[in-house]
Amino acid sequence: MENASKTQPRRSRRVIVIGAGMGGLSSAIALAGAGHEVMVLEKEAAPGGKMRHVAVGDARIDGGPTVFTMKWVFDRLLAPLGIALESRVSLTPAGTLARHAWQDGSRLDLFADIDRSAAAIEAFSDARNAEGYSRFCADSAAIHDTLRDTYMAAQRPGMIELTRRIGPLSIGKMLALRPFQTLWGALGGYFPDARLRQLFGRYATYCGSSPFSSPATLMLVAHVEQAGVWIVTGGMHTLARAFATIAAEQGAVFRYGTKVARIETDGEGITGVILADGERIEAGSVIFNGDISALAGGLLGDAGPSAGVRAVRPRDRSLSAVTWCAEVDASALPLAHHTVMFGDDYRGEFEMIFKDGQTPRRPTVYVCAQDRSSDGDLSALAARRGRERLLVLTNAPANGDTTDYEPERTAACLSETMAQMARCGFPLDFSSATRMATAPDGFNRLFPGSGGALYGMASHGWMASFSRSGSRTAIPGLYLAGGSVHPGAGVPMACLSGQLAAASLEADHALTRRSRPMVTSGGMSMA
Repeated sequence: MENASKTQPRRSRRVIVIGAGMGGLSSAIALAGAGHEVMVLEKEAAPGGKMRHVAVGDARIDGGPTVFTMKWVFDRLLAPLGIALESRVSLTPAGTLARHAWQDGSRLDLFADIDRSAAAIEAFSDARNAEGYSRFCADSAAIHDTLRDTYMAAQRPGMIELTRRIGPLSIGKMLALRPFQTLWGALGGYFPDARLRQLFGRYATYCGSSPFSSPATLMLVAHVEQAGVWIVTGGMHTLARAFATIAAEQGAVFRYGTKVARIETDGEGITGVILADGERIEAGSVIFNGDISALAGGLLGDAGPSAGVRAVRPRDRSLSAVTWCAEVDASALPLAHHTVMFGDDYRGEFEMIFKDGQTPRRPTVYVCAQDRSSDGDLSALAARRGRERLLVLTNAPANGDTTDYEPERTAACLSETMAQMARCGFPLDFSSATRMATAPDGFNRLFPGSGGALYGMASHGWMASFSRSGSRTAIPGLYLAGGSVHPGAGVPMACLSGQLAAASLEADHALTRRSRPMVTSGGMSMA
């Protein structure tokens, strides 16, 4: 018989979460709520990750995600704690999903009500495209319903495992996901009007991808919006702060302004982390909520390359962006809360980004008018101030680790962006605006290892969705969360990833407890 203390070294019960983005926050909530000792280490001064507030003068402007969808994901996280999301943040359902504009002067609003959108499409184009929209909604809902519990909310499957999960008639259902057809190609079967193919092709960019290279499976993103979009009072960063508060209430400890330099392991698994200032913090488990390429590239020490995860190759990176957070008088512009202004060469736009590594000429422009209701009513406070908060965004290549954007490239992007807005009927004078720009090199500094990619790996090709890392790694006790791992990018997906990481940790701890040998009071194994 052996002494159990020699065969079962005692490990810290602490779980360290690296990064307070949505993936890390959801992991912290789930684990602290289940009774684990949780410490969250965040290099920035506040939670949120990409859901950050940017200070522009005395204003605070959302500088990242601006669309809140898939409310069920957040409800599922909070339900075991007896907490209703609405008790922590104020949510307003969006009647108008987004306003869309083209250089020919045409405009189209899409609505939460499908029939209302179909009527708007018929008035905008014709009855044939309206009928196509109705079919598109039905088909995108079917794809979403097939993948919600088998893929998005479940641990990462391979193709065979996904087929098994889908169950009876799985071959037909798998083919209905259209994995071998591009999104752009599929849209041609619904929308003879090229402008509508542009509009619905844009949903690929929600995953940081091109509609010309992504599988038609991404039609499900359209259903996510059709199922409900909400505006968060105070912006998406408010949601991050609310989740940090909930995690702290469950017992999680937060340390901001704390950068992790190295994850420590021994031959059996995780032992702790070393901070940039040399401090060592003991832990038995770590959840890494950062870009997978930072870990795989060794930016957190030798543990990353040993974890069995791969960095995203530069050619496989998702979109980056050039963004401007600004306070400006835009009261004369017919902006909705979400407004998209399309360029006239959509295919060329993505070729410039993904093939040429260049910011596009005549780019598609997205504007989030954060002081407006979903249909464009300006808040009384912004009207009195004579200026409103805008996030202006154009897509860009994820080359922030090799290309300097300041100041010439950013200025050129701004000039193209303002010209494109004017061509679409939204002239904006930015000359005197108080603003803050972030380009791919800035995003690479914010999110090391990413090259500025905001969505991890692009969803190009039918195998891309199976190529992301799952929540477990080759190192016992090291888990992954965030938009660069399964189930993918976006705030709800990151929230799901955190829940999956927490579930993996819980399951592994339970397995360890079951396999641990019985020990007498004298410390001798009874097995």
